[in-house]
This record gives sequence, C-alpha cells and structure tokens, in this order.
Amino acid sequence: MAELPETSRRSSNVSSGDISIEISGDDSNATNSSGCSTDVPVDFDIEIVGEDDNSSEASGVTDRSSAGQNMHSEASTSAIDSGSKLPKSRGRRHGSKLALYAARFLDEKVPFRKKIKFLNQVANVKHDGTVQFDVPIDMKPHALDFGSPVVSDEVPEKEHIDSADVPELPPPLQIVMLIVGTRGDVQPFVAIGKRLQADGHRVRLATHSNFKDFVLNAGLEFFPLGGDPKVLAGYMVKNKGFLPSVPSEIPVQRQQIKEIIFSLLPACVADDPDTNVKFDVDAIIANPPAYGHTHVSEALKVPLHIFFTMPWTPTSEFPHPLSRVKQQVGYRLSYHIVDALIWLGIRDMINEFRKKKLKLRPVTYLRGNYSTPPDVPYGYIWSPHLVPKPKDWGPKIDVVGFCFLDLASSYEPPESLVKWLEGGQKPIYIGFGSLPVQEPERLTQIIVQALEKTGQRGIINKGWGGLGNLAEPKDFVYLLDNCPHDWLFLQCKAVVHHGGAGTTAAGLKAACPTTIVPFFGDQPFWGERVHARGVGPAPIPVEEFSLEKLVAAINFMLDPEVKTCAVELAKAMEGEDGVAGAVNAFYKHFPGKKPKEEPKPVPAHHSGIFSIRQCFGHGLV
Repeated sequence: MAELPETSRRSSNVSSGDISIEISGDDSNATNSSGCSTDVPVDFDIEIVGEDDNSSEASGVTDRSSAGQNMHSEASTSAIDSGSKLPKSRGRRHGSKLALYAARFLDEKVPFRKKIKFLNQVANVKHDGTVQFDVPIDMKPHALDFGSPVVSDEVPEKEHIDSADVPELPPPLQIVMLIVGTRGDVQPFVAIGKRLQADGHRVRLATHSNFKDFVLNAGLEFFPLGGDPKVLAGYMVKNKGFLPSVPSEIPVQRQQIKEIIFSLLPACVADDPDTNVKFDVDAIIANPPAYGHTHVSEALKVPLHIFFTMPWTPTSEFPHPLSRVKQQVGYRLSYHIVDALIWLGIRDMINEFRKKKLKLRPVTYLRGNYSTPPDVPYGYIWSPHLVPKPKDWGPKIDVVGFCFLDLASSYEPPESLVKWLEGGQKPIYIGFGSLPVQEPERLTQIIVQALEKTGQRGIINKGWGGLGNLAEPKDFVYLLDNCPHDWLFLQCKAVVHHGGAGTTAAGLKAACPTTIVPFFGDQPFWGERVHARGVGPAPIPVEEFSLEKLVAAINFMLDPEVKTCAVELAKAMEGEDGVAGAVNAFYKHFPGKKPKEEPKPVPAHHSGIFSIRQCFGHGLV
C-alpha cells in the first residue's frame, strides 16, 4: 500500500490493487481508478492478524475464510515479512511502530487526516474486499485503548431489559422506524412496532418497498425507503461485503446507499403516502445501515434510539462482526477501523444530504457533535444467554433479547407439506433465506447427496437463491417456498442456514442444532457464537461448502449431546421477551416529548478534536 503524503497536502490517495481512494480536504466527492465517484463503500470484512509466537515461521496472510471459520481456535499468522519470522529486535521495533500508529489512530486529539495516514501505515485493502491489519502479539491492551469506556468488574443482576423492568410510559407518540436490510432485519421491528402501537403510539415503519405488504398486514403504517434489498444482498454476496472486487461495480452500490440516505427525511416528515394523514414525528428508531439517521435526528431535533441485531459498539470482549480478528488485543481496535472506513465511504453522500436536504453544515472533520452524540442509547436484539452484555458497555446500552414475531399461530401449512412431515422422521431444514446463491444447482446437488449419505430427510427452502431445482423428485426431499420459521423449525430436528440473526434466533428457540453457512457480514460472528455455545459445528463459509463438510456437519448435529445443549439454551431463552425488553428500553431512555422548534443550522467547526467511534453512535456510554 502506498504511503499517504503529508497531511498539509490538499488531497491524499490510498490505493490497493484496483481500488484507489481520494481523501480530499474539502469534502468534494472522491474518485476511484475507474473515474467513479467513491471513497470506500460501506460494508466489508476486515482481517486483523498478528505474529504467531508458537510457530517457527510466519505463514503469510491468513486466508479470510478460515479466519472466519475458526476465529478463536486456530493459531494466528502474520503478514509481517511474509517469507520468514522477523528477528526479535526488528520485530520489537516493528511492533512498537505499529503500536504507535494504532495509538495515534485512536487518539481523539489527532486530526482525522492524520488518522487516515496512520491507518494507511498498518492496514492493507486486499483484492477480495478484506482489510488486513497487523497487530503485534506483544502489544499491550492499553496501547489500543483510548477514550473513557464505562467498565464494571461487578456482574450485573440483569444482563438485559425484560418485561419486569417497566418504566413510566410516555404520552402517545408518533414514532418512525428507519430500517434497512432484508426480511430478517425488518421482522424484529415489526414485532417492536406492534407492541408500541398496542401501547397507544402511532408507528410508521419506513423500509424498502419489497416489504410493504408485510408491514401493512401487521397493522403498521408503511413508508418506502430507497434501495432494493435484492440488489444489496446480491452485491454483498458477490463481493463478500460492500467493498467491490472491481471498480466498475462501485456505482451500483453507491446509488443504492444514496437512495436510502435521501429517502430518510421524507420518511420522518411526509404525510402518509396512501391516506395523506399528516405525520409529525416525536421519536426515531433506526438500525445503523440507515446511515443518515443521526443527521435527520439532529436536523429535526428529535430523540433517536438505535437498535441492531449485531454488535456495533466497541468492546474488548469480541471483535466487530465485520472483521476477522485473531487476538483479543485487537478487538476494540476493529470497531474503530470499521468505523473509519465506513465514514470514508459515505461522507460525500452524507454531506450532500446535510447541505441539500437538511440545511445543515457539512461534517468536515467528523467531530462528535456532528454525528451521534455520546448519549444516544443503543439496544441490541439478541439473547444474553447467547452473547452476554459486555462489561465495558455502559448503562445506555441494553441487550434486550431476541424479538420474535408470532407468525405460526395464523399459518396454515399446505396439505402436501403436512402429509410429507407425517410420512417419516423429522427432517433437517436447509435454506439461505433472502440471499442469492451464485451456484444454486451445485449447492442443491451437494445438499441432496449429503441427505442421502446420512440417511436423513430434508426440507430445502428455495428462497431468493433458487435452490431445489432437481433433475428428478426425491421422496426424502421437500421443496418449500415461504414458511414461518417459528412454525417450521419446530417440525425439524436440525437446521442449516446462512446465519442471519433472525434465522439463528428462530432455530435456537426451537431447540434445533444449527449449522451456519455464512455468506458475508455478521454471519460468521453468529456461526462462531453457535459453535462456542455447543449447539452446532464450526461455520462453513459458503465458498467452502462441500459434500464432505456438510455430511460432517449433519453428523455433528445428530450427536445427542449437541441436542441436549440446544434444549438447554432454548429453555434459558424461554423466560425472555425481547419485544418487551426493546420497548421498555425505549421508554427508559426516552427524554420526554418536547415542543417542536424550527431546526437551526449547526455552525461549522474546523478543529481536529473528534471521535471516530461516534460516526454511527458508537460512543461508549
């Protein structure tokens, strides 16, 4: 990777392979090597590696798929002098230099442009969309730990907010939920919205047009956001995240992101598109992929509460789900690296949005008060029995439990499915949900052969990927379109899926041993959580999906001890009500309904004091 010029220069260029990034001092659009307007697109995988002190030689760059599969179990390797291990003295000097760069990167007193230079010294964007980052094995944690996290040595009495923690209800509110993603991302917020509506609030769920019927049928108001989740998912599957493998693909993704960002303000202030009923927003609930939610909140002076299905707040207990980190010393750093690169990818669009639509000054140096204030609350939608709340997360951060939407009670399965289920042993579910599959015929063949080899019956969910095109019907295979997981998984002995948070939750609730085949993003993280809990084998990255590995995974799930672990986890989750926990967390942190004021422009600041971790509300509170 080429070294950045001195920060006094007007602009700097970071390049790697086919990717070229221009970092300009005036917030002008950046350009890539193909002439497209871009910085670094918004989602990607990061691999952080370090020196292996247990081996005689460094083995070069760690393969990203194996890193994702065995994050905690395999030895880390080094990208430092990929031919052989550094001499001790040289290694110490190199480690000290990296520690210095990392420390400066996290120092809030260092200007943003200098941070990019330090990032360039230690990070390398690979052609496959990963970012390699060297962490010396002997680096001390305090060298990577800036800021003032709230750390407690005491184990809290409760790890999450549940129905027993009922705060005072606010007066009736008009609440908009800004939710970006696939069906699995939207569904928990439908459940939360229904509960808020039952408490007397007016709830508008703003999401992609693909889910209009789903939202309206749940009894909530709908408003369309930009972006097509099928396009987003297809792009991410192909590129293992949002970082493109070839520059020509960048405009497609950037256009999707821009459509999302520019649709946020109408979602908060426009009249209902079907009834023309006026909407006067009192509170915003959003997930981080909405990108511009913090800026809309700032412009409208409306309270914001962020909920998400994967970790987005820095912690020393596990790495950012979009990273692949071998050593605990690099866990917190991974959040800051992801944070910084996300900002590089969207800052031109965010500033255009602020200037043209919100009438706010541009965010030049990413000061904390330009992004999410440190007191914005976060709610995480997963079971504390699967991932306990980290001790270094403060009181404004809640782990509320999985949020389930009851679809089983109103579902009527087709007669053919009922008869097939009654005709033999419980099947294994295999499906990849809303994710497009690159080679559906090959994957279908592997699935059928694995079921035949292990003597199991299977339900193959066609999904968006087009699985299940069989040359001839098989009596031990049932092909399924759409079916509620909360009904279907109770009929299954085990499940194999992509590892979306919602699908993972449904399988665990049904006490199903689980194999996760991650495609991108947070899916490897959930695969590792499942494996660590003893309810499934190590995840199988989709590019490594093979007959041998699927057969081994099925045999692992059929082990009675694994089933026992799955039943124990399901029983522990029975007492959780994630929907109530989310709603109560919202009430607990809601500052109160305030009189509406005309939004005023925020004065421009050009000093270099800021917090990168606050780009999307990551402040440790």
